[in-house]
Amino acid sequence: MRAKTAGSWARYERSQRSLAGGVSSGLRRSARPYPLFYERGAGSRIWDVDGNEYLDFGLAWGPLILGHAPASVTAAIVEQAGKGLTFGAQHELEYLVAEKLTAIVPCADLVAFSNAGTDVVNVALRLARAVTGRPKYLKFEGHYHGWGDQALVSYRFGVEHPVGVAGPVGKGQLPHDHVLVAEWNDRAAVEELFGTHGAEISMVACEPLLANSGCIPAEPGFLEFLREITTRYGTLLLFDEVITGFRVALDGGQGRYGVTPDLATYAKAVGAGTPLSVLAGKREYMDAISRGEVVHAGTLNGNPLALAAAGAALEELSEPGFYERIHGLGNRLRAGLEGLLRAKGHAVVTTGDGPVFQVAFQETAPRNYRETMAADKGKYSDFAIGLLNEGILVLPDGRWYISGAHTVADIDATLAAAGRAL
Repeated sequence: MRAKTAGSWARYERSQRSLAGGVSSGLRRSARPYPLFYERGAGSRIWDVDGNEYLDFGLAWGPLILGHAPASVTAAIVEQAGKGLTFGAQHELEYLVAEKLTAIVPCADLVAFSNAGTDVVNVALRLARAVTGRPKYLKFEGHYHGWGDQALVSYRFGVEHPVGVAGPVGKGQLPHDHVLVAEWNDRAAVEELFGTHGAEISMVACEPLLANSGCIPAEPGFLEFLREITTRYGTLLLFDEVITGFRVALDGGQGRYGVTPDLATYAKAVGAGTPLSVLAGKREYMDAISRGEVVHAGTLNGNPLALAAAGAALEELSEPGFYERIHGLGNRLRAGLEGLLRAKGHAVVTTGDGPVFQVAFQETAPRNYRETMAADKGKYSDFAIGLLNEGILVLPDGRWYISGAHTVADIDATLAAAGRAL
């Protein structure tokens, strides 16, 4: 790969002299052979600065639900750019997109716009404390709710870390005495925490599908259990749908899995590649923002470029058959990869839901984050760089995304390339 990507290597060396780490997000440093530099994308494909073409299953870490540069979204952005980039004031797209969202999302009586998933998680945590008068919240190991101090807890850690102990992910983070932590799919642990701290817990936060750490589904009845216990204790339930929202279904995880939370956060797919995030929730809670009791601010919140993109994307995502098609493609790719890898003697499992799934070299499917540690990550890393050499771009953590731009021919070409890579 070094010979094929010399231009990326030269740019990476140069970028490190002025850009911290040479990248704009720390996760990108994990790319092998090194972070590549890209110059354009179209549909299901992306090209690097050396002219190499790749079928893209990383999709910018998830936002490109319609693929690269979808015509309707691009046209909407160009039209809006001609009218103005941002106003720092109200414009028609705010309520037009809000109306679409409240019509689609089960829990959304009202929405609030921001620019990144971290932003709206922070608002949700503040809102939950305000409406309940309680200081703590409960989260699950391996679930990612952004990189803010109050949320970046017990996300990635080693097997030696004690079960249920809140811990920071990096240096300089504030203490986490406001966070309670349980293992995913562990009802008994949640019951125990509520039995001890129920009067202090403002909110339970989770990804309805643990997409960030293994694409691990909730076991049958677990989401219903979270809905019941939060209702019983007067605690808010938050679904972090930054990944599942507008990806596993038009109405997201809450629609697909049939459990309605009090609040939900969205980013990635909702903006179709633009910086947009959404907090959606029931009116009785969101009205604390409406009244100004809970501060939600930001110069670029609701910016017209992102909302123009979202409006166009929501029209395409609402087309009949869209989700059936991408689920079919995802299932076809998963089954094909499993067959290829097992035929070569590799222990492999895939987990997830249609257009977002995980490939892991391990014996059994994990039911929580800790069980993902049994996977042979070195073997997957070698597989991923072998795929890259064959023109297939995947994320380094084992997660695969399908977009509306992918085709059956793309899936079959990818399986053929995977066979060569093996």
